[in-house]
Amino acid sequence: MIVVGVIVSVLLCAATALVLVRVVRGPTTLDRIVAVDVLLAVVVCAIAAEAAYTRDATSLPILVVLSILGFIGSVSVARFAPGSGSASGGRFAPRSRR
Repeated sequence: MIVVGVIVSVLLCAATALVLVRVVRGPTTLDRIVAVDVLLAVVVCAIAAEAAYTRDATSLPILVVLSILGFIGSVSVARFAPGSGSASGGRFAPRSRR
């Protein structure tokens, strides 16, 4: 069980490092926002792995709240990002004058 815990920890650390590189080097704001969303998913996976390793279910409400937070954040970014939705470029895009 210790070997599995070490492997999972190494993989989560590698994922965190790669995501932080994308946050710093992301060419656009949307890349950075997606990277932060992935970082939240990595944190959720780390908390779930810790809960499975210790066989303790007290962190499950935290997992639910973080998952809902990630979902709402992703939907909000997708809703208000330029180029999403209609052809006009999102909700806050300027309207073309005729």
